[in-house]
Amino acid sequence: MKEEDRAPEESVPPEGSAPGAPVKTKKIGRVDRFFGITASGSTFKQETVAGLTVFMAMAYALLVVPGMYEVDGLYPYVSFGAVYIATALGAIVGTVCMAFLAKMPLAQASGLGATAYITGTLLGGGLGLTYANAMIFVLLDGAIFVLLTATGLRKKILAAIPHEVKAVLPVGIGMFIAFIGFKNAGVVNLHEGQIVFASFNVLGKLDYLGAIGAAVALLGAVAIAILSKKNVRGAILWGMLGSAALYYALAGLGCAWGAAGCRETFTSIAANFEDPFKAFAAWGRESVGQVFANGFIFKQYLSIHSPGELAVLIVTSALALCMVDMFDTLGTLYGACSKGGLMENGEPKRLGKCLMSNAVATCAGAVFGATTVATYVESSSGVAAGGRTGFSALVTSLCFVLALFLSPIAKLVPMCAASAALIWVGVLMMTSVKDVDWADPAAALPAFLTITVMAFGYSITSGIGVGILSCVLVKLFTGKAKEVSVVTWIVAALFFAMFLLTN
Repeated sequence: MKEEDRAPEESVPPEGSAPGAPVKTKKIGRVDRFFGITASGSTFKQETVAGLTVFMAMAYALLVVPGMYEVDGLYPYVSFGAVYIATALGAIVGTVCMAFLAKMPLAQASGLGATAYITGTLLGGGLGLTYANAMIFVLLDGAIFVLLTATGLRKKILAAIPHEVKAVLPVGIGMFIAFIGFKNAGVVNLHEGQIVFASFNVLGKLDYLGAIGAAVALLGAVAIAILSKKNVRGAILWGMLGSAALYYALAGLGCAWGAAGCRETFTSIAANFEDPFKAFAAWGRESVGQVFANGFIFKQYLSIHSPGELAVLIVTSALALCMVDMFDTLGTLYGACSKGGLMENGEPKRLGKCLMSNAVATCAGAVFGATTVATYVESSSGVAAGGRTGFSALVTSLCFVLALFLSPIAKLVPMCAASAALIWVGVLMMTSVKDVDWADPAAALPAFLTITVMAFGYSITSGIGVGILSCVLVKLFTGKAKEVSVVTWIVAALFFAMFLLTN
């Protein structure tokens, strides 16, 4: 054997030994050496446990993301199975990139914020865009992110966004996601032009199936909070599964009482439980490659809008998606890495490679038919479990490979159970609201408008745009125009044009 092929030896103290105790020599294998497992103070067992922990914590994404398409009436264009496979493949590519390129214990999948923007604003907003058109925006987002990361321009973009808008971006997105959860579960409903809370009035004409859906979503969120408080690994997933079981139990009682719709809930199970390979077939027909096959055909959109409106929409939407992706990923990277000693000079280790992993996965995801891929905050659960290297991410990606064949089981999870996860994600994203100086009117107004317009205007893009424009105007008329950078003026002008030229 050649000398360079020999496994290197490393001196490590025996486990549990006192400082200064004799050391023993340990041979380091190629996999260990590549990922730096021993060098980081970790072990294969520790990394494996961390990888499994992350998967359990974020597996809910495979249920929630396809469900976000379902409730917005988009399934005539793309099926649950197709979106499920696309989402799983996007997660596999993104997490493998984290494993081998960034060598970090982080996992990725289609972001809920970006998915909410795609389904709620671009596809569900009556713009006339198709699923394939939406993938063009995702591909542009990934391409822009690659460019910004490779050139270092991301730092200038980040600096151009006012702090008060940047700080509450996760809050606004969280409220937007939570509102989707409330709406999908029937916790809130549109009645005579007003948004009203669900009725649980047993003395009136009660919609039993609708009432149990709303109740299960709220109780599911409570269950997730309790499990999280008790530090149960995979709290969101277990909360969702428990909510699903409760829903079917209550629906069973409804069948015994003769409640309308409950019997249909069970008769549809047999129809939905199908060969998992049918999901792959649906993905092949409806999702993969659609970004190139039909993505550039904007005939439906142009039948009600002008080419100029399309140009502005493409620029502003790509910018909005990129900002959502960038801030979501950066926030997660800083939050997860700060908990496990994975920071260097105030930044997450290999930050550039982490961001490039995200950008590459987003581009690949668009080809697969998946929405923007983002680093999940649940990665912090793996770091807390001892994950320190990319081997942990590799384990998580292998779990996603196995999950590719579980789409029939995923379809059994009712929307109200998935909505419980959406509501809890909204809770998790509220923490950064404390980063705004609410006593300063110049900071409070842009922050407030960013949050409320996102949630009540049902548009992430509009929230970002109104927040930036209000910030610029406040600085302009308070004698602080010099504090507004050239890039900020350009971004504000783009959003101003969007409001004037698009719906």
